[in-house]
Amino acid sequence: MTTQLEQVTEVITRLQNKPGALLPILHGIQDKLGYIPTDSVALIAAALNQSRADIHGVISFYHQFRTTPPGKHTVEVCRAEACQSMGARQLEAHAKSSLGVDYHGTTVDRSVTLEEVYCLGNCACAPSVRVNDEIVGRVTTEKFDQLIDELRSQKLEVL
Repeated sequence: MTTQLEQVTEVITRLQNKPGALLPILHGIQDKLGYIPTDSVALIAAALNQSRADIHGVISFYHQFRTTPPGKHTVEVCRAEACQSMGARQLEAHAKSSLGVDYHGTTVDRSVTLEEVYCLGNCACAPSVRVNDEIVGRVTTEKFDQLIDELRSQKLEVL
């Protein structure tokens, strides 16, 4: 079994000669591991002849990059205008409160990572969330709680 740093090195080796290689490398690492381990910053910097501060600056600038492992499930709340007009702000506040995390945070039990997204293309069924890869529309606070309960019990069925 390969270690995380071996997987990081494989991604770097495969992509380091591409023009503008940093973003493809970061995406490749996160796609493979679910996040970008802190130890990988020095490896990326050395391969691209950049400083660790440069690499860290890019990672911290783009909110989609994670530096800690995500939860078992990812829940994204749509924050686009259509969803906001249909109650997404209240849903967002409820999600943060009930999960006990802010955006980009993971619950203590590591079951759910909460993220924000700026349009799921499901405007007619606002407010919407994406649970892992499934979009769910017309989400009320009650429906949100039901989704989370189902995630935690491992019996997720899109409602």
